[in-house]
Amino acid sequence: MKFSGLSEYQEQRLQTALKNVPFARLVGIELESAEPGSATMTLQVREELLQNNRVVHGGAIASLIDSVTAFAVIPLLKEDETATTVDLTITYVRPLTEGVVRSTAKVLRAGNRIVALSAEVFDHTGNLAATALTTYLRMTRR
Repeated sequence: MKFSGLSEYQEQRLQTALKNVPFARLVGIELESAEPGSATMTLQVREELLQNNRVVHGGAIASLIDSVTAFAVIPLLKEDETATTVDLTITYVRPLTEGVVRSTAKVLRAGNRIVALSAEVFDHTGNLAATALTTYLRMTRR
């Protein structure tokens, strides 16, 4: 895992988020790198993630995208803030069948309430497999 340009607090917040999302561990999503406003995560294709046509289930890809965009947002949040996904639109352009899938996310605009991001998913050879646009809502912790 590689962090760049993050404060100790931001790194700790990412580490805590990794520990507190058992679903990501279940699916096999791993954080590769993060910096303020961008992140990269990976997913190893395995039998349990395939659908009946022997390609990675769209829900697994959506989970990878939702996770990587969250990890791009987390370093931008204030101590009293959290965020949640408001929408996620994915375009699947190539089936995924083997190897390590990599997804990158970057913040397009971080407003006071809304954070807009884009994400891309690549197959094990670096070919584009999916693109996404997503929006997160900043919320004050209670």
